[in-house]
Amino acid sequence: PPRCVGCGRVGSWLCATCLEEIELIRPPICPRCGRPLAEITGVRHEGRLCYLCQHAPLQIDGIRSVAYFEGTLREAIHRFKYANLRDLALPLGEMMSTYWRESPLPAEVIVPVPLHENRLRARGYNQAALLAQVLGQKIGLPISEGTLARVRETLPQVGLGAQERKENVRDAFRCLDDGLAGRRVLLVDDVCTTGSTLEACSLALRQGGARSIWALTLARPR
Repeated sequence: PPRCVGCGRVGSWLCATCLEEIELIRPPICPRCGRPLAEITGVRHEGRLCYLCQHAPLQIDGIRSVAYFEGTLREAIHRFKYANLRDLALPLGEMMSTYWRESPLPAEVIVPVPLHENRLRARGYNQAALLAQVLGQKIGLPISEGTLARVRETLPQVGLGAQERKENVRDAFRCLDDGLAGRRVLLVDDVCTTGSTLEACSLALRQGGARSIWALTLARPR
């Protein structure tokens, strides 16, 4: 029977109590990359870019993340991604749809960040695609999985520094046709760390003629 990945209680893979304890990312955030901004007394952060985006902004219209990658959510994502616990796609995808209803982004089609065919074959599924399917069903947007492809196999991003991550995914993605030309795209992934993967996807989508590219991820590190 399913046991909550947070507390072990029988009945569901992620119980209501543990869901409520997951800390959501709240404003103020950087309007470009979505990083939470430190709250300093007397300083207005609304609409203000973070230090990194002021000096080296990511080449994507914007990134938003639902919650912090820690505690129960971190464990849930690891089990979902690496332990074949695909049933977690439903509660995790519902978290993303709840965020969307409160803070919708400009989009008309959802594109999950693709895996290379070798990684997909080894894992058996693309966790970003499973999240995208739940999100699309809940908010009524179509999913496109055939146009954006990961054409170069890359090292896992875990453990790499910011510049190493950027180099690792450079030119790793490509649009295989013009199916997304002129469309407002919402990229979906499980975790955003530095945004390098999302930026690489965005560059490929721009070359494919996409009108705008925003990204929504389930989590990001504090």
